[in-house]
Amino acid sequence: MPFAKLFIAIIAVLAALGASGPARSQDSGWPRTIRHAGGELTLAAKPKRILSTTPSVTGILLAIEAPLLASAATTPSALTDAKGFFSQWAGDADRKGVKVLYPNLKFDIEAVLGWKPDLVIGSTTGADNILQHRHELEALGVPTMIVDYSSRSWQELATELGRAAGLESEAAAAIARFDADLAAVARSLAGRGTRASIVGYNIAGSYSVARTSSPVAKLLAGLGFEIVGLPPALRSETARPSDFEFFSRENLSAAITGDTVFLLRATEKDVQPFLDEPVLANHPAVLGKRVYPLGLTSFRIDPYSGRQILERVRQSFAGP
Repeated sequence: MPFAKLFIAIIAVLAALGASGPARSQDSGWPRTIRHAGGELTLAAKPKRILSTTPSVTGILLAIEAPLLASAATTPSALTDAKGFFSQWAGDADRKGVKVLYPNLKFDIEAVLGWKPDLVIGSTTGADNILQHRHELEALGVPTMIVDYSSRSWQELATELGRAAGLESEAAAAIARFDADLAAVARSLAGRGTRASIVGYNIAGSYSVARTSSPVAKLLAGLGFEIVGLPPALRSETARPSDFEFFSRENLSAAITGDTVFLLRATEKDVQPFLDEPVLANHPAVLGKRVYPLGLTSFRIDPYSGRQILERVRQSFAGP
């Protein structure tokens, strides 16, 4: 073959290889082994049919554009739509065609198998935990990933789920969009530097203050507030480990050391009972009426409820 023709042939081969490179790189890294709260899982290929048995994580899967077919639903309440999907992401789930996997968090293995999933996301904690069913699912050939949402930020979970679903860039983009929204709201606030306590007031008869390490505290700290937790003198009285430290009602005034109070899982109608609380009659936040609800969806932060909190705080503290 003449040199010129050989050269052209080599160039054509290299061009073809170059053109096919990106397509192959998108499918690279499979099979991959995922370490998760339940152990290890090896996935042969990028999942295309994902199910969520944990509504607390469904919003994260939606935010990273996972191929989510169905999600378990919780018992309908003021926090959900009529199906039992959490209200902050229910509309997006409907737009994307996500169906109810099973209602009232009552695990239904036949419903799971009927969808022929190539990845099931479950939880280690809460009423939606499926640890007792994990081995049964795996024995039936259903790849199952278990996560612990009780001690992880949604950003950490998004990164972990993104790797399992082959959606690393989508997870990073979702986090970046949220960070940009947070920064924009922070720039607009007039209350930066304010000392604030995040309070769970009379939630099912309990009283608590958020730990400064909790996701909701980190969110508000990112907006420029100085979040304060429970005073050291009261910490020995906490009832159980969580993102919140619990105490008795008579210690409300001593426990809330911020000059401003954010009420967890609360709306405007919940502010007045707090202001009327006799134990807090002389508290600076009550006297100054610096008490702000974070909304019903603030009980657990995902990309959707997080944005709702951002909007509530923006409305309450927007500068001139």
